Amino acid sequence: MILLTGVLVVLAAGADPTQAARDRMVDEQLIPRGITDKAVLAAMRTVPRHQFVAPEMAPYAYSDRPLPIGFDQTISQPAIVARMTELAAVRKGQRVLEIGTGSGYQAAVLAALGAEVYTIEIVEQLGKRAATDLARLGYRGVKTRIGDGYQGWPEVAPFDAIIVTAAPGQVPEPLKQQLKRGGRLVIPVGDANQELMLITRTDEGFAERKVLPVTFVPMTGKAQARQPPRTR
Repeated sequence: MILLTGVLVVLAAGADPTQAARDRMVDEQLIPRGITDKAVLAAMRTVPRHQFVAPEMAPYAYSDRPLPIGFDQTISQPAIVARMTELAAVRKGQRVLEIGTGSGYQAAVLAALGAEVYTIEIVEQLGKRAATDLARLGYRGVKTRIGDGYQGWPEVAPFDAIIVTAAPGQVPEPLKQQLKRGGRLVIPVGDANQELMLITRTDEGFAERKVLPVTFVPMTGKAQARQPPRTR
């Protein structure tokens, strides 16, 4: 038996003690919130979110809420991870950049979709821990880097999709320029009032769409330095 999110689960011999919790997460939280991409739902059923949080947070891993991962950062709630992944429209073999590795969970979901994943984390301790956890869990194809993601990863660009998991005040121009034609950038933008944006590179330029209001930790590094001064 195992206790996850307040539910006692009775296990068959040899069963994965967390699979039932992941299935409930998908069936009761993600599908009702409008996530329809079958590949994304399958990836969310597969990736062990409890392995990307501290042991004391593991009982809450499959509840639809963000959880602290240290250094004033969080692992995003599953519904947001699924929504951003669905908006990015990632397919097997595509090259994807993630800005803000955090726990490594989003990178693992992208890898589960069969993407070639590059991910950057500005907090060195988080980046190293995520790299260790991704390798330990078998996601060895994910390329990790410690650094400021504002400039992207130009030497391996262009990308089919870019997902940003922290909010700058404005969309970083280098990230837009590192998209392929038809590539999609999914990014929260704003300060006190943030919007999740979908930016698609077209033959003529860029098409932008506001998706929904969100709350992410601020993007640090160069993104903060480029913020206009606040007025009182």
